[in-house]
Amino acid sequence: MDLRPYQEEARKAIFCQWDSGVNKTLLVLPTGCGKTIVFAKVAEDCVRHGDRVLILAHRGELLDQAADKIRKSTGLACATEKAEETCVGSWFRITVGSVQTLMRESRLKKFPDDYFNTIIIDEAHHCLSDSYQRVLKHFPGSHVLGVTATPDRGDMRNLGEYFESLAYEYTLPKAIKEGYLSPIKALTLPLKLDLTGVGISAGDFKSGDLGTALDPYLEQIADQMAEYCMDRKTVVFLPLIKTSQKFCRILNEKGFSAAEVNGKSGDRAEILQDFDDGKYNVLCNSMLLTEGWDCPSVDCIIVLRPTKIRSLYAQMVGRGTRLYPGKDHLLLLDFLWHTERHELCHPASLICENEEVAQKMTENLEQAGCAVDIEEAKKQASEDVVAQREESLAKQLAEMRKRKKKLVDPLQFEMSIQAEDLTSYVPSFGWEMGPASEKQKNTLEKLGILPDQIDNAGKAAKLLDRLDKRRKEGLTTPKQIRFLEGRGFEHVGTWDFNTARKLIDRIAANGWRVPYDINPHGYNPCEAQEYRSA
Repeated sequence: MDLRPYQEEARKAIFCQWDSGVNKTLLVLPTGCGKTIVFAKVAEDCVRHGDRVLILAHRGELLDQAADKIRKSTGLACATEKAEETCVGSWFRITVGSVQTLMRESRLKKFPDDYFNTIIIDEAHHCLSDSYQRVLKHFPGSHVLGVTATPDRGDMRNLGEYFESLAYEYTLPKAIKEGYLSPIKALTLPLKLDLTGVGISAGDFKSGDLGTALDPYLEQIADQMAEYCMDRKTVVFLPLIKTSQKFCRILNEKGFSAAEVNGKSGDRAEILQDFDDGKYNVLCNSMLLTEGWDCPSVDCIIVLRPTKIRSLYAQMVGRGTRLYPGKDHLLLLDFLWHTERHELCHPASLICENEEVAQKMTENLEQAGCAVDIEEAKKQASEDVVAQREESLAKQLAEMRKRKKKLVDPLQFEMSIQAEDLTSYVPSFGWEMGPASEKQKNTLEKLGILPDQIDNAGKAAKLLDRLDKRRKEGLTTPKQIRFLEGRGFEHVGTWDFNTARKLIDRIAANGWRVPYDINPHGYNPCEAQEYRSA
């Protein structure tokens, strides 16, 4: 099986990390982008080198899925370490293993600490638990690959406590843009659901409280669905089994053909197959289908299990992002969850790294009144936030001019060069979180950046890398940006060095005053160059 370009890039990046001495690295791919295929090929490469490989997961479905994908994509069979099954004595070089089984001391004692050369952890956001750590510590010399869908910042910081690097990340927007996942349109429905009385447990809303809070709204939600979902194949995520069962009954009464599955459903496989075949058009579940289940024809997702955990939210939405013939987009229905807590996940959480942009996008979607492509919504929100920042920055710049500052504020520099990745940067790994070094600060100041507001080494390193790259590409320096934007010119960070230098020379020759025929606020360096050439 040939890998897609990004999958091949990921495979190479993983081995590059291991070859460089980094033993524990992460791979981040959105749901539906073939993470199992990637680690299957990684496992095959390891076997070719004579290694033994352990695929570690917390659910039987994930183990079965991994073994099946490895067999289909590489032709290699797997041994199993689960319940009564064991890989001891097997000649297969790849083992799929249940963490619940392997964590037992009696089981681990069967293996020398160098038995597995490589360990691959599916759904790696679970790996910080005691059960996973017990297994990983038993094989201290192994190369470790953690594979997960897009984590939230909290997840990434936590994973950074164990993993040493991020080998490769493929984002949801890029996957959609390159045609590997379905476009997503989000529609915020006006029904207000009150969550103010819902408690918090283990960092997220309590499922029991959610079920109670949701119950009075189920009829109204079904009515809203009747307007938008009758001709769609819909998956609904709910907080409790009893809530899921009740909602399924309500939907059938409203004219839907709905089914419900849960962990106790004896006919679960049959129901899922019937849904896949089109016998039902709505499938209700109590968080059962967040991992290890694929149905590409799903074209509508409704999350009635509000969460603060972005990775969980992405898993739910990911059940509908796969491509399917005749499916031109996924409809994501969102509701006006009323809560005093602002960290609740919304459609914006899928693609916005910057919290300010995410809040603005959520606000815009609530006011839209129709389904909006999330990429377009993010672009508009980003423009709105930039406009707000520029207004605020104008006031700051006025104060800076009064104080005759000689250095560029990092935020001004980032906005001028339109670098959202710098503005929204959050450190993930240990060294990045430490304070910027004196050498970094001195170099930044020498290059014209005010270092006082840079509070971590990772941000300082990113700024220095960007400054070096801009120098090589012949773009404006921070000092040019400060000088020209201090005189009213806009987005000087997007100009090239020589254009800025020539304009500064003209201003200098005019007694350090902007020539009367130049309007800084509407100045376009490209048009000015064409005019002079003419």
